[in-house]
Amino acid sequence: MPLESLDLREFAILLDVDGTILDIAATPHDVEVPDTLRHTLQQIDALSDGALALVSGRPIGDLDFIFAPLRLPAVGGHGAEIRLKSSDSYEPRAVSLDPALRRQLKNIAERFPGVGTEDKGYSLALHYRLALEHGLDVVDAVFRLCKTYPPDSYELLTGKAIIEVKSVGFNKGTAVRELMTHKPFAGRIPIFVGDDTTDEHAFEVMPEFDGISISVGRTVPGVDARFRAPSDVRQWLQRVAARNLALTS
Repeated sequence: MPLESLDLREFAILLDVDGTILDIAATPHDVEVPDTLRHTLQQIDALSDGALALVSGRPIGDLDFIFAPLRLPAVGGHGAEIRLKSSDSYEPRAVSLDPALRRQLKNIAERFPGVGTEDKGYSLALHYRLALEHGLDVVDAVFRLCKTYPPDSYELLTGKAIIEVKSVGFNKGTAVRELMTHKPFAGRIPIFVGDDTTDEHAFEVMPEFDGISISVGRTVPGVDARFRAPSDVRQWLQRVAARNLALTS
């Protein structure tokens, strides 16, 4: 079935954010959400009866801020937070990261000019897109620090100029699996679109729901399709919305 011809009454659309529907920015705070994307997401949310969710490493509060005034069902913090309906408050699914570990990670960032931190409570990310020359040293320092803690007390995530340390017991896959047990997602065919290594947990659960996995940018073994860039994802979403609007007219 061509991806453009899907009927939104039968599918659930699950979208990673940074690098998938938004272009990667120098820092997490610099991302820009095109007004056309907000409009398209609002259309798909309505046409799918609410079966559209953002599945991100960002906290849900951050998602609400950057997409405002649009508010959607969401998975935040790689599965640490879940909001099943846009009208709901979100619920935590994780415990806080060890305070001493968080403090030591921030100390590592302070050693390298241009390296920023993003403290989400249940995880802490070090961003080095503005200091790529220090990238290997930052990653090495984080790995060395984490080895001093029990291996079952943390999980390391790596991505595009980022390394993140988070509490254990949750990921995008576990969150998507939970999301798909609740209406309006339950009983639908999920389509998950993601770009980074942290999205692979969600790709892995798609077969459980006869779902479709789509990567962005890089080639990922086992996925069903691939978009070249976030701009292609945005254009695809526009086409899907336009077709489904035509079906209802």
